[in-house]
Parts: sequence; C-alpha cells; structure tokens
Amino acid sequence: MDSNKRGQWGSNLGFLLASVGSAIGLGNLWAFPYKMGKSGGFAFLALYLVLVVLVGIVLMLGEFALGRHTGHGAGGAYAALAKKYSFVGWMAVISPFLILGFYCVLGGMVLRYCLGFLVQIFGVDGFAGQGSSFFGWLLYSPGSMLIFLAIFLAITMFIVMGGIKGGIERFSKTVMPALAVILVVIIVFVALQPGAIEGYKFMFLPNPEVLSTPGDFFEVLKTASGQMFFSLSVGMGINITFGSYLSKDRSLQRNAVIVPVADTVFALLAGMMILPACAAFGVDYAQGPGLLFASMQKVFLDGMGGMAGNVIGFLFYFLVFIAAVTSSIALLEVCTAFIVDKQLDKGQEPKRRTVTGIFGILVFLIAIPVSLDALGSGDAAIKAPFELMGLSEASAMWNDCWLDFYDMITEGLLMPIGALFMSIILGWLLPKLVKEECQASGHKFKGETYFKVCFRIVVPAVMLLVLGTQIKSFFF
Repeated sequence: MDSNKRGQWGSNLGFLLASVGSAIGLGNLWAFPYKMGKSGGFAFLALYLVLVVLVGIVLMLGEFALGRHTGHGAGGAYAALAKKYSFVGWMAVISPFLILGFYCVLGGMVLRYCLGFLVQIFGVDGFAGQGSSFFGWLLYSPGSMLIFLAIFLAITMFIVMGGIKGGIERFSKTVMPALAVILVVIIVFVALQPGAIEGYKFMFLPNPEVLSTPGDFFEVLKTASGQMFFSLSVGMGINITFGSYLSKDRSLQRNAVIVPVADTVFALLAGMMILPACAAFGVDYAQGPGLLFASMQKVFLDGMGGMAGNVIGFLFYFLVFIAAVTSSIALLEVCTAFIVDKQLDKGQEPKRRTVTGIFGILVFLIAIPVSLDALGSGDAAIKAPFELMGLSEASAMWNDCWLDFYDMITEGLLMPIGALFMSIILGWLLPKLVKEECQASGHKFKGETYFKVCFRIVVPAVMLLVLGTQIKSFFF
C-alpha cells in the first residue's frame, strides 16, 4: 500500500494534538461532568482514574501498535493480521459510524447555543424568547435540529476531505491551543464565584458511602468504564486509524501515555469548570445529559446574567464546539480510511472526498431519528425505539430514545467486546506484536511485564465484568 497516497502525520506534535483532540470532545465536556454528577463525584473519579491506568493506557498502546504495524485503519488492521479477526475490525468501524449518528446532533445543538449567546452579546435575543427554557423548545423544533446537524456535519466532512496533514492535523494545531486558553479563562472566572468551593469538594473529597453496596459499586464501575471508552476514544477504531499514519521513528509508548494523561487532565478541568459553576449558581449536579445545555444555559443567563453571562456563555459553548469537531473528524476518518484502504489494496486511486461525502450522507440519515425524537421526551416527531419494537414501556438504559439506543450498541456492547478480543489477540495470540512495534522506533519497551499482565489478565477480566454489568442493566 502506498503510504503517500494514504497520508501521514507531518509531525509528532500534530499526531498528539489530533489524538488528544479526538479524545477530549463531548466525552469530556459533556459526558464526564454529568456522569460524575450522577455517580457521586469523587467515587466516580477514583474508579475512572484506576481504569485509565490499568485499561485505558494499555488499550491505547495496543491500538497504536496495531495500526502502525499493519499500516491500515481500524477496518483493515485486524484482517491484515488474519482473515479470522476481520469481525473485530468491522465492530471498530460500525461503532464510530453509529456514534456519529448522535454525536453530530449534539454538536449541532452546541453550535446553536454558541450562536445564541453570540447574538445576545449584541443585544439580540438568541433563544427564541424562551430564555433558560430553550432546551425543551429546541428539542421540539425539527427544522432547527436538522439544520444545525447538517451544518456541523458539513464542517466535519470539509476537514476530513482535506486529508491527514492538510485537514485533520492543520485543524488540530490551530484550535487545540485556543481550546486550552478558553478553558483556563472560564475555570478562573468560575473559581472566583461565591459558592464554587462546594463543587470542588464534590469532585475531590472522598465519599466511600457512595460505593457502600455491591450494586452501587458495579453501577459506578459500569458508568466509569463507559466514560473511559468514550473519553479516551478506545475501542472505536480512532487510535488504530491514527496510529496507521504514524511513522516508525515515533515512540509509541510515550505517545500512548501522553494522550490519556492529557485527556484525563482536560476531563478534570472540564469538571472544574462545570460542577463548581453549578454549585455557585444553585444547579443540581445530577441533571443528566441536559447538564451541558439546560443547566449551563441557566447558569449563564439566570445566574451570571448581563454581558458577563453572555460573553462567558459564548466562550463556553465555543469551547465545547471546538472540542466536538476535533472528535467528530476523528470518528469520520475511521469510516473514510476503511474504504480508502480497500481502494489502495486493490491498486485503485483513493477517492477520499467522494468516500467522505458518501459517509457524510449516511451519517445524516441515521442521525435523523436522534434529531426528531426529542431525546425520548414524548410526543416527538418520530417514535422512540421501544415504541417501534412494540414494547409497553421504555427502558431508561437503552431504548427510551435513539441516542441511548445507538449508545447501547456502541459504548455498551461493541466497544468493550472489541477491546476484549483485542486484548486476547495481543496478549495471547500475538504476544510479540506490541513489543516489536514499540522497539521498531529504536526505543526500549518499558514496563513489559506490566503491559503483558494487563493485556492477558487485567483488561479481559475488566471487560468481562463490564460486559456482564452492561447486559444485566440493559436487558434484565
């Protein structure tokens, strides 16, 4: 395969910024704070950090190594090892495709909030006269939902069409420093608000009572593990695909540590931005998925108010918008690379723009139900999954809305199953692959025993535990 036609990172910094950007996204700025809020604060954080060390870093190293070793994206990497592993590659492509089905809807909503606060700065009502009730109004506005879905998806497609160096890397190098600056500015502003200290206590003071029963422990473990997959972008093909564009002289181990550490720092900073703001302005931590929208809008409009609220609100949603795009381009690249690799394997000229455009159309189609079901609020323009399945009532875990349905298939099942098979392949069936790929750059493979134990025992055990808990909560 011609690597020049596939594309390659222009620098290790570009690779790192793109990888960190793919991991930050809505996983950190949307899911991490609300899941922490619903799962007891510090108890969730402690389990999350343990999972990052024992599972996240190990999986990321394995995915980087697999991608670079085979020179293929997620879909073709497993088949390049052996045809019998192809099904794992398919799972790694289906996951980001389905995730895009709800991710781009959320990204479009973020863009709408961003523009709303922007015009508010100039004295124009940006929220259709609804004020802090705008979230509910937007969910039942099919035209707005579809328009902003299309805009967000078009931005994502445009960047991916530019290729690895000219599209994804250039965008990441431009926006990631800006993202960090805006994040720090908002954190400092929030920290100066009266009452913000309670949010920090919620995040960082031990609260073992939250894990007092086995049921509570496994529920928090399930939530923390799902967040680890979503936040670190493991199990969804991104790291395999990005690793396939990495030259042999780059240190895989160093990169596989830097990305999870940077992502975890960003996740903590996101929590330090949102949860203290909720504490300062009397908003419940446990608001669920609406925390990013209804709750934070209330903070800026009703809590802060005035010009300060509008400016900080705009900066906040612009920050989330940037982070969302850095992840959506990574998700779409997995899909695009899958077909581009097939074209190159057949000796054909790759048609990146055409492939990206086709996948963009398909993503828009599967995103329509997410846009129109009002997140399961009832009386929506389209039926919820449980209604189409003929069930008498919804399960809050997976079939009450299309977002949860796609999330159940991906984060709930395909991603941990894929991680389980990958750990078995790299730990037991091809145990030398990771070591040889790490040493290919001339660097020593450090912590070999640690990684071997994690690949062979820790990761499979945790994945089986997580899968069992997921299946029980979904279906029993």
